[in-house]
Amino acid sequence: MCGRFTLATEIADLEAEFEGVQFPVQFAPRYNIAPSQPVLVIPNDGKGAADFFLWGLIPSWAKDPSIGNRLINARGETLAEKPAFRGSYKYKRCLVVADGFYEWKSIPGTKVKVPHYITLAERRAFGFAGLWSEWRAADGSEVRSCTIVTTTPNALLASIHNRMPLILSPENRRIWLNPAPKPHEDLEHLIRPYPAELMQAFPVSTLVNSPANDRAECVLPA
Repeated sequence: MCGRFTLATEIADLEAEFEGVQFPVQFAPRYNIAPSQPVLVIPNDGKGAADFFLWGLIPSWAKDPSIGNRLINARGETLAEKPAFRGSYKYKRCLVVADGFYEWKSIPGTKVKVPHYITLAERRAFGFAGLWSEWRAADGSEVRSCTIVTTTPNALLASIHNRMPLILSPENRRIWLNPAPKPHEDLEHLIRPYPAELMQAFPVSTLVNSPANDRAECVLPA
């Protein structure tokens, strides 16, 4: 799964990485983004603009928005089957903008889990494949939310965790963000682990275990 990530990249660098996308004028660097918090998303609505969505998908048909707490990740292999995801998979795809993420490695024979920070080897920003939704409350207010798609781990991540977030290459981002409805057959080839040789991982402090710790020390090597 993907339960925490970071986004501390300067806006100018995000604009260079995601060419043609408009970003908010200013936002604070984040070093420990957790579920239920706002995350920066590029939706496939054809507007070419990034905005903040709640992390935890609330399907449009949901009676209670708390369902989003259970839908922070979506398994890529079953997107077309699950009622909570299949509509968004076909119509409402997005990129969740990040520059690193955390996974916890279990130490055999103990209850200890060591947090690891994972980035691209070039330390540039990237996009998780995501799904988004619009949910309307009884009072008429609207909430836009999202989930992060996961896939099987590459060779680097396999020693740390049994899943990894689906990171899309620039050419595959364009396919994923196409606003046209897409059947599973047109997208399933994108659901594969990012190349291990283009990534790096290292253990970090247990500071990251608490979402209250949102500071640069979280990403320093232990």
